[in-house]
Amino acid sequence: MISKTLDYYLSLPYPIQLIPDINGTWFAAIPLLKGCMTQGDSRDEALEMLDEAKMLWLETALEENIVIPEPEPLKLIAID
Repeated sequence: MISKTLDYYLSLPYPIQLIPDINGTWFAAIPLLKGCMTQGDSRDEALEMLDEAKMLWLETALEENIVIPEPEPLKLIAID
């Protein structure tokens, strides 16, 4: 069995949630990685912090031998 690396998982296109709050902060999460979430004072800060949270989440999962879900590949649909 070939082990997948941190770099492999970091390269995957995980869908994210990015939600503004009424108080001006932003909530960001990766729903496929249960518990991988953060918030920031701006959209850019929330995205930057989510990148760090994703890396830490994946590092921990690899160290603890936790199954890491992968995003579904995009499907192309032909329109006639």
